[in-house]
Amino acid sequence: MSKPSLDLQILTLPDNPGVYQYYDKDGKILYVGKAKNLKKRVSSYFNKIHDTAKTNVLVRKIVTIKHIVVPTETDALLLENNLIKTLQPRYNVLLRDDKSYPWICIKKEPFSRIFLTRRMVKDGSEYFGPYTNFKMVHTILDLIKELYPLRTCNYDLSKSNIDSGKFKVCLEYHIGNCKGPCEGLESLEDYQRQVDAIREILKGNFKESLKDFKRLMNQYAQNLQFEEAQKIKEKIDVLENYQSRSTIVNPKITNVDVFSIVSDESAAYVNFLQISHGSIIRSHTLEIKKKLDESDEELLELAIIELRERFQLLSKEIIVPFEIDLGEKIKVTVPQLGDKKQILDLSIRNAKFYRIEQLKQLQIVDPDRHVNRIMAQMQKDLRLPVEPRHIECFDNSNIQGTNPVAACVVFKDGKASKKDYRHFNVKTVEGPDDFASMTEIVYRRYKRLLDENEPLPQLIIIDGGKGQLSAALKSIDELGLRGKIAIIGIAKRLEELFYPGDSIPLYLDKKSETLKVIQQLRNEAHRFGITFHRDKRSKAALNSSVESIPGIGEKTMLTLIQHFKSVKRLKLASEKDISDVVGVSKAKKIVEFYHPKEN
Repeated sequence: MSKPSLDLQILTLPDNPGVYQYYDKDGKILYVGKAKNLKKRVSSYFNKIHDTAKTNVLVRKIVTIKHIVVPTETDALLLENNLIKTLQPRYNVLLRDDKSYPWICIKKEPFSRIFLTRRMVKDGSEYFGPYTNFKMVHTILDLIKELYPLRTCNYDLSKSNIDSGKFKVCLEYHIGNCKGPCEGLESLEDYQRQVDAIREILKGNFKESLKDFKRLMNQYAQNLQFEEAQKIKEKIDVLENYQSRSTIVNPKITNVDVFSIVSDESAAYVNFLQISHGSIIRSHTLEIKKKLDESDEELLELAIIELRERFQLLSKEIIVPFEIDLGEKIKVTVPQLGDKKQILDLSIRNAKFYRIEQLKQLQIVDPDRHVNRIMAQMQKDLRLPVEPRHIECFDNSNIQGTNPVAACVVFKDGKASKKDYRHFNVKTVEGPDDFASMTEIVYRRYKRLLDENEPLPQLIIIDGGKGQLSAALKSIDELGLRGKIAIIGIAKRLEELFYPGDSIPLYLDKKSETLKVIQQLRNEAHRFGITFHRDKRSKAALNSSVESIPGIGEKTMLTLIQHFKSVKRLKLASEKDISDVVGVSKAKKIVEFYHPKEN
């Protein structure tokens, strides 16, 4: 029996929440997605041309659609996440993370041991974590060891074993790190009270431990046991110091998870902070490789489900930067100000720093991939049909209408290509007419490239607003290049970009890498143009003010004017001063020329 057509497969989809799977002609899985309404979501893939080429390629490959109906959208999110990890479809984001993180275990046994482990054993023991930072685990364990003397041995301390005198105390007892439960020197009740206090500390609640220690300290002090009281005071100091370092927000904020996202063209970085009693008890950043230009909302939803499952998070409230739907059981908060906004900003900062770290590593390890990422980002930000691998930027330099010149700087793969820079003397324009100058130089530049069969840029940047852009467009139209090269103008406030035929400018994010590249281009064009203009002006000034002195060349005169600042000062200078700059014989000729001895 032949497979039903795609139209028929779509028509028979239900209007319920669920998960859909796309397969190609060979039965290979292409993509897994979730939807509130399966029929509407799947239909949307086939009834329009998509913005990204990858999505259009995916749609062309789909031959079979399978679906699973689930009761709620939350179930759809969980199922989608599990299927992506299990099937790893080609067009889905990558959520792989093969690290096994450490946990702190409170062992289920009489006189519980507390230790670090990477393996969870389902024997009723309690596990706190996983911790993504080893340093943090060791700090917590050191803190616990300093506050509470617990056993480290692995004896079976059942009542019968203790009563029969099977064990003897070890060195840990003699140095004060253990109270000797193995010989019945500490009751199970007292020991478990310490374990309860440690459990609260691991949850981020220090209040109870501090209260107990303060009560104990006062008790010792009243009984005049000042040495014991001092030891307890030291423990209070340790605990208060640790708490002040780990408390970053209002201690009333408890059992809350914070998620934020920072993304670029190729990847997204989701940071997660777990807050308990005002302390961050866990932080982790997940990198997600994009496949189909997914939105931040989609990626954050997927990452939250993944992180909640991976870290076994059970909190009823999450803090996020924008509204997302995770079902009715989870309260979603989007804070605008106050303590919760402060934690969200902290999470965003963590995600940004992680992204910068990854990009720096990428730049060192794989510079090509780094360039490709910036090019793809620029194409998207500037709404270009192709990546701007070759960019040219033009700048006019004329001061009070004198010596009109222009500069063209060239960037290839996001870096300056100085051998391709060009200077232009404006030839056909009389007086300070910036627009006419721009028309002339743009025409000359691309007429030459066309005549010499040289490669054309993918993007031209004109330093100036709408007027300068229109002037440049005249030449582009005259050469028949409209539509073949993208051209934009930059207004004086750098982040404003103008496009042909569009009076409303495009604004770029001040921190975007696209803007950084454009800033470099414009700064280079300014520097290159102004240097040329200064040289030309100096020569013109020299020619107009300096008489030609027999035996003295133009270069020598330029050196002297730069040193003495004017011809007048040069005339007044002594032969010694001049010889210090250009040597004795030339100095003699200059002095004789300016001060001929009377016959």
